[in-house]
Amino acid sequence: MPEGDVLRRTADRFERALGGRVLVRSDLRWPTAATVDLVGRTVLGTRSYGKHLLTRFDDGRTLHTHLRMEGYWRIARTGSPEAAARSPQVRAVLATAEWTAVGYHLGMLDVVRTRDEPTVIGHLGPDLLAETVDLDEALRRWAARGSTPVAEVLLDQTVTAGIGTIYAAESLFAQRLWPWTPADELADPRQLLAVARSQLQRAVAEGRPPGHVHGRLRRPCHRCGTPIAVGQARRPPMERPIFYCPRCQAAPTVPPDGS
Repeated sequence: MPEGDVLRRTADRFERALGGRVLVRSDLRWPTAATVDLVGRTVLGTRSYGKHLLTRFDDGRTLHTHLRMEGYWRIARTGSPEAAARSPQVRAVLATAEWTAVGYHLGMLDVVRTRDEPTVIGHLGPDLLAETVDLDEALRRWAARGSTPVAEVLLDQTVTAGIGTIYAAESLFAQRLWPWTPADELADPRQLLAVARSQLQRAVAEGRPPGHVHGRLRRPCHRCGTPIAVGQARRPPMERPIFYCPRCQAAPTVPPDGS
């Protein structure tokens, strides 16, 4: 699933291609928005919030999209074959005279009044890629999760927005924390969230996430050479894989979901 860094880079691309420009094409292939026409509207700007994208227009409306597991946006020059957007996987097309944004496999799409954006993102915790992050609010929400495993709290978008399986695993590895440590036993959750924020910011700048543990099953740990293992956070059907080093992130017992 695309995480906060991907959405921030997508928002930046939207800004460069569409920001301040008038739409000449609007095609929202979504049951609840199929009749919405944005042609003639000026794009005021696009921002990301966690894993959500908000594109605002001069008529007081916002296009809200979420990529879910497989979604992505592509920018193509208007008039090119890619901009034709004929694929059945296309869910949205926004075009100016110069550039066309095509959304594939989008998992969520709404058009709301800009002042009503809280109805679609208001339940989320602080965005770790915001210029200023209210970590005190994040820690209040963290504390409310009690003894929930720390990996699951990191994945909980109502605690902080933007972390997925990559940054959950990589931030825990950076702090040498066993992913199933009860959240209320963590000595310094503020430091862990700061590490995750730093990793997200670096990935936005560099275009790639850390690569120490995530997706490296059975490959040697970059620190100690121990084969990387994988366990499970959350219960089915919401389970997520969490990669970790059994030595650097030693546990008092073997996690019950395997390694």
